[in-house]
Amino acid sequence: MALRQALAALLVLCLAAAPSGAEEAHKGAPEESRKGGEEHPRGLPAEAVTNHVLTLDGEKIGFTARAGALRLRDAQSEAPQADVAYVSYERSGVDAATRPVTFVFNGGPGAGSVWLGLGALSPFRLRVTRETLAPSMPLTVVDNAESWIPFTDLVLIDPPGAGFSKFLTDSDDVRKRFFSVEGDANALAVVVRKWLTARGRLGSPKFLAGESYGGFRVVKLLEALRARENIGVRGLLLISPVLDFGLVTSDRHPLRNAALLPSFAAIARKANDRAALADVEAYAAGDYVVDYLKGERDAQALARMSAKVSAFSGLDPALVARLGGRVDAKTFARERARDTSRVLSVYDGAAAGFDPAPFAPDVDWADPVLESWRAPLGAAMTRLTLEKLAWPIGDARYVVLNSDLSHRWDYGHAGRASAEAVSDLRAALALDPNLKALVTHGLYDLVTPYFASKLALDQLPAFGDPSRVRLLALPGGHMPYIEEESRKAMRDAARAFIEHP
Repeated sequence: MALRQALAALLVLCLAAAPSGAEEAHKGAPEESRKGGEEHPRGLPAEAVTNHVLTLDGEKIGFTARAGALRLRDAQSEAPQADVAYVSYERSGVDAATRPVTFVFNGGPGAGSVWLGLGALSPFRLRVTRETLAPSMPLTVVDNAESWIPFTDLVLIDPPGAGFSKFLTDSDDVRKRFFSVEGDANALAVVVRKWLTARGRLGSPKFLAGESYGGFRVVKLLEALRARENIGVRGLLLISPVLDFGLVTSDRHPLRNAALLPSFAAIARKANDRAALADVEAYAAGDYVVDYLKGERDAQALARMSAKVSAFSGLDPALVARLGGRVDAKTFARERARDTSRVLSVYDGAAAGFDPAPFAPDVDWADPVLESWRAPLGAAMTRLTLEKLAWPIGDARYVVLNSDLSHRWDYGHAGRASAEAVSDLRAALALDPNLKALVTHGLYDLVTPYFASKLALDQLPAFGDPSRVRLLALPGGHMPYIEEESRKAMRDAARAFIEHP
């Protein structure tokens, strides 16, 4: 995918000969299909159940993996519409009634759950670092020392059009409904309810995790679960979420450039925490906005903005002055390392790739992180599904990111730039005093910059306890879990969040 397409998608968000301690103790026969009713001739296979053991810090953790699909049907005719694929990991030997369960979604829209699944949360992880990331990298899956399985069961869900999920109708109207903010939330609420009912987990503490658009998605999902499916949720874990599209996509939004500035500085300074960016945050939310609002006719305001932005970003002062202190993500990514004929990833500004046309005034390029990870993730998920999870999906291709779906997505009559989930989060926090949210970002992410979430979340009341909504910024990009230390920090924060309501 070229960079322009990648930015439009707003993501967000491997087996090899290397030995794995996640010993598969037993490959159980597939249980009765969770799709319900008769088999559809084009439907996905019945659920496969396998048992495994993961060794973490000397402790053996047994868990059951289930790979299958839940069928969505037309509410009136009962005609099958889609099989929604999932992989669940449930710890053995624990009380299911009190055991937390976390439903995991990626973004795009159109992204499969493999990003969080094999990147961060599940018992299995595709081994990768910034230095080794490449389309041809080895497909080495290892035991995930940072898995969340010690403290929560996991259900990774691929919405229709992503992953192994499959439409069972040629109806374009069905696709239009699913490929929309409201239709997506309503359909996934049914999937969550069906899984909870089938597994006898309606009483378990429930959490939702979502990355990128998935963060937006799970906030919308809250109301659909409560109002339509009688399901209450205890907490939201939002990874690199887009909470207000205006803050990250609208050229006319005065805070869009302000939201990017701290991430520019984080990349230039190689900052490891927000403390190192306190001066930039103060300027971005203060004098930068004041001078921005003075307009393009105020030469002194433009000069002040340009000088500050150049100093914080490390970009050439003449370039920043020509742009009036208004630098977008693509410009920063192209110009920051242009003297070395390299371009930065907008998904992780600490990673760079070669500029395909270094002397061209403008160029579109494949993002060095997003596009380098897609093929290995898809291939690894296919092998994991067939060989370790024993789900016979045949030669089905795992859809890592459905770009066509992303471009067709219906954000409502006002369009994408007006779409936001902050109002939904506000209403949910006001209604349910038990609900809380953990928002995690990478400091070097230029797609959904952490400061955009900071600006949005600052507009929420305390609702009795300001700690109900927490912002965590880690070294890393849109997928901060690429790096081990940030993956550990994500796991530790999630564990504290889930175990201590």
